[in-house]
Amino acid sequence: MNPFERTYGQDLLKKPLPILTLFSLAIASALLIASKGIIAGIGIIAFPLGMLYVINLFLSPRIGIITIIAFSFFVTGISRYLPGTWGLMIDGLLFMMYMALFFKEFRIRLPWNNARSQLTVLVSIWFGYAMMQAVNPEAVSIEAWFYAMRGIALYQWLIIPLCFILFNRPKDMMIFFMIWGVISLLGTFKGILQMTLGVDSFEQAWLDGGGAVTHILFGKLRIFSFYSDAGQFGASQGHTGVVFGVLTLFIKNNFKLRAFFGFVAIMGLYGMLISGTRGAIAVPAMGGVMFIIVRKHIPSIVLGAMAGVAIFVFFKYTTIGNNNDQIRRMRTAFDPNDASLQVRLENQRKLSGYLASRPFGGGIGSTGNWGQRFTPHTFLANTATDSWFVAIWADMGIIGLWLHLFILFFVLITGAYNCMFKIRDDWLKGQITALVCGMAGIMLASYGNGVFGQFPTGILMYVGMVFIFLSPKWDKKIQQEKEELEQEELALAA
Repeated sequence: MNPFERTYGQDLLKKPLPILTLFSLAIASALLIASKGIIAGIGIIAFPLGMLYVINLFLSPRIGIITIIAFSFFVTGISRYLPGTWGLMIDGLLFMMYMALFFKEFRIRLPWNNARSQLTVLVSIWFGYAMMQAVNPEAVSIEAWFYAMRGIALYQWLIIPLCFILFNRPKDMMIFFMIWGVISLLGTFKGILQMTLGVDSFEQAWLDGGGAVTHILFGKLRIFSFYSDAGQFGASQGHTGVVFGVLTLFIKNNFKLRAFFGFVAIMGLYGMLISGTRGAIAVPAMGGVMFIIVRKHIPSIVLGAMAGVAIFVFFKYTTIGNNNDQIRRMRTAFDPNDASLQVRLENQRKLSGYLASRPFGGGIGSTGNWGQRFTPHTFLANTATDSWFVAIWADMGIIGLWLHLFILFFVLITGAYNCMFKIRDDWLKGQITALVCGMAGIMLASYGNGVFGQFPTGILMYVGMVFIFLSPKWDKKIQQEKEELEQEELALAA
């Protein structure tokens, strides 16, 4: 075709209808911004970008998993700046990924069999139990069940099969670690800004609206960064410190990556310290114990035991560093007579009596924020759980608690066994060891705080679980490639 006879996009502007359409859109946008404010302007700009993202998501659904991992760090904190139910975006992304897979099935055969795993079976059983809680005779609000059930069971039931199908290569695990490391660094830097320069106007409004009750103690701010609260920030940063600390010990022949992992680990532990969250210290403590067990290395056991004793003595029997607010608050975690601990134990005694005749619990969403929102008049809503496992016990009963613990310990023991006896590749063993140690730390910390099911910790745990179960398959492939390479070298030498 003659290039001078072609019709280009700008040629449409010579016609009245396209010009009228653009003019109408401009006027409508201006009126919307004038009446609704800057939020409407942001929405107008974001709409075409959102449509482009959705198109790419349907073309490559694994983009959704990467988005969920990254967005999980900001999903609760962003509501301080833009009020809304941002958690539902996670639900929407998961739904769209399954829709994308459904439509892709018309063109290509998808590897659904990849999702066949003991882990998938376990989370399906857990999800089934959570669904049955909808008809728990003790439950008061179906709305509370819907909102709380998502974080307890729905997300892991949807995310884990997707990771087995779409996010299942060793390089995906490295992408996972890089996203985690970079955003955790941003979290610590944001926390340092809060500590040195103070909070911004939106964060101050959040504190004035009730956040100050738990985040300003004795006139000192507990740092929360862009996370939901200081407890989640501290535990998450402790989790980061453990995982990236172990990665630093295992990585070799890549100085830049080792330096990056080491820096992330140090900053993660520093973020944990400035959060003022006493329970977060359980994450590196238990993570260190798990590392010693998995390594099966006598010098590591001796050094780890000495370090553990030294840390315990420092916090329990000395007053060194008491002029530092963070150290002084951490030290109270080692005081069995601490007033906060006694209140928690008293609440657990009350719950024990109430739940003795309720083996299925009081219904999902009966405790915590959801209980206060939907059923504020009930006993469970007005009894603080202060713990992920105590909340599971209160919501889902002793049966739900034992089922939950069985699943978690099954995953943890499977991961430890893989590291100790099945995985032979050193770097792969290091990565899975890091995930196992981090999981052990979060499990212990979840007794003191409700961190397990919150963002981003829950998402990080679920994706990490998939990698734990995929690791033997990866290692087998690595060993086969090594054997083939050795055979080729022998053949060339002959």
